[in-house]
Amino acid sequence: MTAPTRNLVYGLAFMALIMVVGIVGYRVAGWDWSDSIYMVVISIFTVGYGEVRPIQEEGLRGFTMGLIALGCFSVIFVSGAFVQVLLEGQIRRALGDRRMSAELKKLNQHAIICGYGRIGRMVAADLKAGQRPFIIIDKDPKRLESAREAGYLTLEGEATEESVLIEAGVIRAAVLATVLPSDASNVFITLSARDLNADLTIIARGEDPSTERKLLQAGANRVVLPAHIGAERISHLILFPEASELINDSEKSLNLQEKLSDLGLELEEAVIPKYSPFVGKTIGELEGLHSGSVIVVALHRQGGGTELRPGRETVLQAGDGVVAVSRGSNLAKLLDLSGA
Repeated sequence: MTAPTRNLVYGLAFMALIMVVGIVGYRVAGWDWSDSIYMVVISIFTVGYGEVRPIQEEGLRGFTMGLIALGCFSVIFVSGAFVQVLLEGQIRRALGDRRMSAELKKLNQHAIICGYGRIGRMVAADLKAGQRPFIIIDKDPKRLESAREAGYLTLEGEATEESVLIEAGVIRAAVLATVLPSDASNVFITLSARDLNADLTIIARGEDPSTERKLLQAGANRVVLPAHIGAERISHLILFPEASELINDSEKSLNLQEKLSDLGLELEEAVIPKYSPFVGKTIGELEGLHSGSVIVVALHRQGGGTELRPGRETVLQAGDGVVAVSRGSNLAKLLDLSGA
């Protein structure tokens, strides 16, 4: 409960207490309920209609004077607290907007997250943990309120509008991640962002695999397909359960992938299909064919077991899982199409 709300509650409670004491006082003086209540109301709210009954007794006059004084004080206090409650949200919003504008002007080489849904929340949490400055754009006030409570810098608006992207500092930004559930919105945001900043790194989310090509054509540097990644991960866990500690599950491996990413490398895993041209060929042939762009670091055998740092003479078989460090390559496509 905020301070203005708490003051309002205390003020109303004090006013109710004064009214109860006043009514009981007049009842003790011999007045009926109707006259007692009426006298208390016109006294507290200083209406000034006149006394309900002649007040001759000194004690009753003093009681009435005290009732008027305390009643007026309670009304003034409650009125002030009520105004505070009404203005609190507007003042907080104004201060928040001023703070946001000031922090936005300071942002440089920051990240922009378009959308604060499930994926947006996870991205924001990771960026905060990595101490990377970022701003969240979303049109849903409830989501933005949740983001602000988490301590994130936010901007309310449609990320598909260029004016909103400009306000978020897209021209000074280093990275933009558009993770909305709508592929059409992600394509439009990618087009707008690329037009505003040619050097911006754009990472786009896609729901339909066919959207990947459109996003890349629109200017995205990388496209992430959450459903495809999830399905691929589940299938790998089924096929190679012992490999779960090598790819993505351990903190060391995540740190390794971050370091590899800084060098322009990726740690990938792919299954060799039965029609792959590399079935029956050696690891040396795979690595040599692509001029060092692929280096195999582990091999998960279909029959079970994992070979770490397998020799170049190791023969590849259909159904084996290949873990490799690659540079700008899609391992799955290489195993599927190369040499065909």
